[in-house]
Amino acid sequence: MSASVWNATPLATALGHSEPLNSLLRRMHDSRARLDTVAGLLPESMRPAVRPGPLDDAGWVLLVADSSAAAKLRQLMPALEAALLAAGWPAVAIRIKVLPRP
Repeated sequence: MSASVWNATPLATALGHSEPLNSLLRRMHDSRARLDTVAGLLPESMRPAVRPGPLDDAGWVLLVADSSAAAKLRQLMPALEAALLAAGWPAVAIRIKVLPRP
């Protein structure tokens, strides 16, 4: 094997030097932080069923385990949106996607 194979760039360095990857990392972090902002509004039994999904200019996706969690989340949507605005997050459309069962 050539020496260049063993001189791999660490992931953190690669992310820092690549604007597209750096942007993706920021969006993933912001998606998780948004969920952390609203997690207290979710019933405790429902929290494990909700995961942060993609965040882009079109909106934010919440991934849920099943349709009953999606229905409950839709009922909570006004409170979630208000909490995000109160925390200083810019208003974006929130979409809910039910994950397929494995």
